[in-house]
Amino acid sequence: MTNGTFKTLATGLSRLASGIAISANAVGTIVVLLLVLVVNFDVIARGVFNKPFLGAVEVVQFSMVLIVFLQLPDVIRVNRLTRSDGFLTVLGSRYPRTHNILRQAINAVSAVFMTLIAFAIWPEFTEMLETRDYFGIPGVFTAPWWPIKLVIFLSAVLCALVLVLKIALREDNFELVRMPEHEEEDRS
Repeated sequence: MTNGTFKTLATGLSRLASGIAISANAVGTIVVLLLVLVVNFDVIARGVFNKPFLGAVEVVQFSMVLIVFLQLPDVIRVNRLTRSDGFLTVLGSRYPRTHNILRQAINAVSAVFMTLIAFAIWPEFTEMLETRDYFGIPGVFTAPWWPIKLVIFLSAVLCALVLVLKIALREDNFELVRMPEHEEEDRS
């Protein structure tokens, strides 16, 4: 495979991964809005009617995991993950080559960890799917575990893919797949 073919293939795959990450982020945002509705409903039902929404705590717990793992791939894609990179910033201005090598190493280690998470969660997902295990209080509110495990698995796979593509394309900023909403306007 020639370098040009590899770059074209990797760029196409990065565009696909970018689109999926953006879509997952949008779904995570919708879950946040639904969570706001659930909490407000619970507060009003509890305060006005003295009838709280049974299962509100379980819905919040379920939603928090969904939100984090649905939005994580896009956060990684656009380098918005909370981290301390002051050292890398200083290093980048003085030693750009060392900065790039260290940044790629961090991406590689991160990709390995995301892959390990995916491998670790897959058996849990299949077990939860087969056993129909649930969380909550029977008779009050219950929900199956397997959707959460599936979201964690898919998110970890997508995060690993995004990190591997950053390494392969040597693009830490993932410029090739950024959508217009992330472009900085430089109009004078």
